Amino acid sequence: MQRMDLHTHSHFSDGTLSPAALMEHASCSRVDMLALTDHDTLDGLPEARLAATEHGVTLVEGVEISSQWHKPNKKNPFGVHIVALAPKNLAPLQELLAEQQQIRANRAVQICQKLEKTTKTDPWPEVLALADGRAEGVTRSHIASWLVQKGIVARQQQAFDQYLKEGKSAFVPLAWAEMDHVLNIINASGGQAVLAHPTRYGLSATHIRYLAGLFKSLGGHAIELPSAVEPPATRAMMDYLIAQHDLAVSVASDFHGSNMPWLKLGQVPVMKENQRGVWEQF
Repeated sequence: MQRMDLHTHSHFSDGTLSPAALMEHASCSRVDMLALTDHDTLDGLPEARLAATEHGVTLVEGVEISSQWHKPNKKNPFGVHIVALAPKNLAPLQELLAEQQQIRANRAVQICQKLEKTTKTDPWPEVLALADGRAEGVTRSHIASWLVQKGIVARQQQAFDQYLKEGKSAFVPLAWAEMDHVLNIINASGGQAVLAHPTRYGLSATHIRYLAGLFKSLGGHAIELPSAVEPPATRAMMDYLIAQHDLAVSVASDFHGSNMPWLKLGQVPVMKENQRGVWEQF
């Protein structure tokens, strides 16, 4: 059986490795099939294609798209990430991602403006450099890295806890595309829509159950299995929801690199015998 990892990031979003280095790392880690799924961009795929061939890795082209959804009678939206895997036609995705990248760039500038008032230093030039000069590629992780480099915080999580997460001084809310629109675009592209890490959004079990049903009803195809470090009860709940809504599963590490060293390439959960893998549709 192939060893696969269907959710990874390069430095074209908030990972630390180039697409080529990521493919080399996959080969050294004995990962046979790897999906490159940078946040809201396909820009790393040309380099990944060449390197995957060189290193004997089967590349699954993909992207992790930011979206939002609303639970009935709730005013504020919930953010959720949807991974699009193996699209056959990139054109529908390109238009959506161009809009998403502009939203991301504008937010990054606003966060840096807020931090400048607090730190008395303009973060933007150095934060932009951390993202290789690509404003559309700047994420909160890049800004957190800047805060660590400046000695303002000791580690990335502290940057989120003190400055970047909701309710803190540099938080800027986002209005991403609605989940139904994102799913329509992925389906129009001929790709597989995967609900990324549904148990890592801080949602209640009630909201996770609602989200799984909504995702399926709107045209979603698969759910990422929770990692082995999550409680057995969490895995049991997700297994039940996957069966209840007849969803496929995806196995993924969400590898980023040295900035998130606890996420290891190729260390993915194991699916149950009665589950079907989303890769069967590639």
